[in-house]
Amino acid sequence: MGIYKEIIGNIHHPEWEERLKGLERIELVLDQWTAQKSRFVATDANGEEYAIALKRNEKVNDGDIIHYHPETKKAIIIRIELNPVLVIDLSGLASKDWRDITRISIELGHAIGNQHWPAVVKGTKVYVPLTVDKKVMQSVMDTHHIEGISYHFHPGAEVIPYLAPHEIRRLFGGAGQESHSHHH
Repeated sequence: MGIYKEIIGNIHHPEWEERLKGLERIELVLDQWTAQKSRFVATDANGEEYAIALKRNEKVNDGDIIHYHPETKKAIIIRIELNPVLVIDLSGLASKDWRDITRISIELGHAIGNQHWPAVVKGTKVYVPLTVDKKVMQSVMDTHHIEGISYHFHPGAEVIPYLAPHEIRRLFGGAGQESHSHHH
């Protein structure tokens, strides 16, 4: 097992498109929690392990290339599998009185905050990363049954285009299940 210590490029950059043509792409699929680490071991589809040891606080992004060898026609690429995101739509509140909007917003904030779920508010949408089982999140939303709002789950990759980099980090970085357990 080799140790990979640096990111040499990213498949999403145009200059790499041509360089990777005809090469075998070995993909290491990481969950979003592992991707936040600078040191980890990843396994490819064949069960082969790869040790990644980046500089402290350096993290991988989807499509990062950690190995490129045109002579052997191989490249090793990091792929990140993002969890779904609960998207709460507040646009149904637009026609309500400001007192109702305030009350409903506080009720929603209480429901989310009581669960210690991180959230990003963007326009009339609230984005909440899946930090517990999806059924638990649905149960919380259904139990509170907050009038004037609707919600659904979206794949994490589909919400990224709507968010700024710091908002993406808030949703997908450091929101691991172990960091949001509720203890009394």
